[in-house]
Amino acid sequence: MPGGRLSHQDRLDIAAGLAEGSGYAEIARQLERPTSTISREVARNGGAGGYRADHAQYATASRARRRRPDGDRRTAQSAGQFGDPRAAYVERFAAMMVDGGLPRMASRVLALLYTSDSRTLTAADLVRELRVSPASISKAIGYLERVGMVHREPDPQRRLQHYVIAEDVWLKAWEVSARTNVNWAETAAEGVGVVGRDTPAGERLTQMAEFFQRLSEDMSGGAGFQDCLSVLAVLWQADRPLSSSELARSLDWPVERVTDAVDYAVKAAASGASGE
Repeated sequence: MPGGRLSHQDRLDIAAGLAEGSGYAEIARQLERPTSTISREVARNGGAGGYRADHAQYATASRARRRRPDGDRRTAQSAGQFGDPRAAYVERFAAMMVDGGLPRMASRVLALLYTSDSRTLTAADLVRELRVSPASISKAIGYLERVGMVHREPDPQRRLQHYVIAEDVWLKAWEVSARTNVNWAETAAEGVGVVGRDTPAGERLTQMAEFFQRLSEDMSGGAGFQDCLSVLAVLWQADRPLSSSELARSLDWPVERVTDAVDYAVKAAASGASGE
């Protein structure tokens, strides 16, 4: 409530707002708090660049315990009240994906969808759970749809769109990471043409382009590796053994291509087991 103590969820929202580049006034409006409350909270807990919700909650509880050494029951309850553990886990899960290269808000949406029992949420659900604006959700969903991690399904009874996480979402994440490496390599190569290969900057950019090109090739593994991933994605979605002819029909491939992909997987597994 406005004017009351900040909850753990409030602090998670403050951290999310800072990560998105929101100002204190904007965060305060979303939380219906005075701007001074937000600025003091951030200032005494690491500043805008170092604010962490869990740390701020723990530090506040610790200060409360020091002020009440008699072990007041209300203080003990406040110290142990860290909000919804699932919400805290969603934020940690999202932070891991941000470290892996996904945009912050897209990571939060994906983490929430992945930890939802139904695997499907509406825009209103996402706004309510993540405490952000509809525009932020729309932008995040647009990104996740473009990379194939999420798709829409209309509600059969109401005029709503449900957002559903892809069955092969981590395969999609791998592909996004591989494409990112290609972009790094291409951008560095373009820079070489701008500054000149024989310049110090050109040498650095050449090394960068070669590094990310090798990394991209290692991740893609060539056509055999890509076919292997496609077969695994179909098997994952089917959740049962499939014959070569069934896989060929699902992928619209010749049976020989399916067989080659399976052979590639078997050889790769054998090579890994032997340590080669």
